[in-house]
Amino acid sequence: MRGPLFAAAWLASASALAAEPRDLCPDRPGLGTPACTVERGATVLEIGLADWTGDDAHGLRTEQFLFGDALLRFGLTDTLEAQVGWTAYGRVRERDTVSATTTRASRFGDVSLALRRNLRRPDGGGFSLALMPYVSLPTGRAPVGADDWSAGINLPMSIELGAVSLGLTPNIEAAVDSDGDGRHLAYGSVAGLGFDVSDTVSGSFEVSLSRDRDPAGHGTQALAGLSFGWQPDEDAQWDAGVNAGLDDDSPDLQIYLGYARRFR
Repeated sequence: MRGPLFAAAWLASASALAAEPRDLCPDRPGLGTPACTVERGATVLEIGLADWTGDDAHGLRTEQFLFGDALLRFGLTDTLEAQVGWTAYGRVRERDTVSATTTRASRFGDVSLALRRNLRRPDGGGFSLALMPYVSLPTGRAPVGADDWSAGINLPMSIELGAVSLGLTPNIEAAVDSDGDGRHLAYGSVAGLGFDVSDTVSGSFEVSLSRDRDPAGHGTQALAGLSFGWQPDEDAQWDAGVNAGLDDDSPDLQIYLGYARRFR
């Protein structure tokens, strides 16, 4: 009798282990992209509750407010997820400091579609690597939308080193021209250091460098970002972050708050 009983106990234990959920691994917050994928059959909703960006350049003060910047992620297999993103509402205010005139525009944003295929460690542990092609559809209008489609690919990777983790997200994109007609080459990468503050709070420090070859004028953006996430339970996270521009081509400051929830 011991053999069948042992086999039944082993199968029950293996089934319980297989059903154990992965650690929640949301895309937000931060500048980079994680290599982990949502487990099969699970859904993760991530939403930017409020996002403000301010920039002063060439006598023009620009402020952008985004609300409901949402991302829905579906676990198709153990290593493949699909993503749908959309900005529900955006408002841009521009003030010419020379003429003292102000313009305002409120718009919906564009829809983005993506697939993330993990090539190693879909739970994001150890050394993890993924491939993520994406496309943006012009459902919104400028200045919140891009007025044309764009497409690109990310190659997110990460490695855990004890109490900290290192992340890298190289990217190449056919980006929309600034006049909204046609595309050009844009490329860059994000490098980040992740760390645990406590059992429920994590943080990250990141640097982003990107090169944009717009026909209207080439530019390089450099950003530094600091963000924190708090997970009150295994299926939810609240987050906050700030990004600062390091050169004249980058926005001066961005501050944001968000939330992520897993359904399974």
